Amino acid sequence: MSIIKKELAVAALENGTVIDRIPSEQLFKVVSMLSLNTIPNSITIGNNLHSGKLGKKGIIKVADYFFRDEEINKIALIAPDATINVIRDYKVVEKYNVTLHDTLCGIVRCSNPKCISNNEPMSTVFHVTNRQPLELTCRYCTRTIKGNKIEIIQ
Repeated sequence: MSIIKKELAVAALENGTVIDRIPSEQLFKVVSMLSLNTIPNSITIGNNLHSGKLGKKGIIKVADYFFRDEEINKIALIAPDATINVIRDYKVVEKYNVTLHDTLCGIVRCSNPKCISNNEPMSTVFHVTNRQPLELTCRYCTRTIKGNKIEIIQ
């Protein structure tokens, strides 16, 4: 008796970006944080896919869209092991791991209600003071925010 293997084929990207190795439990946080529901491009989202490294992973494919550095920094906050694949003419022309910069500007909200960044029209600035576990320190009020307490500005 032969076994028939069935798989769903997803169209290859001619041009665009693939975000791979997103932890499954973080996938929809990444989708929401990047406001992917507001762009008109074709988007493919896969969740709970088999991964040798993560067990299960999520993946996002966005046609004709290339993420900016500030968007990559946001991804790194939520999915620090994610990889970015840049596709041009159906070929991967660039592949890299997301990296969290030492300083984050305008990405994270300070949890201190008295911080000047919450009371004046100015951008927040945080320094990454620890990567494992993640800790950020506000440049203005020196408040430290840890891990799941970090609020990303949409």
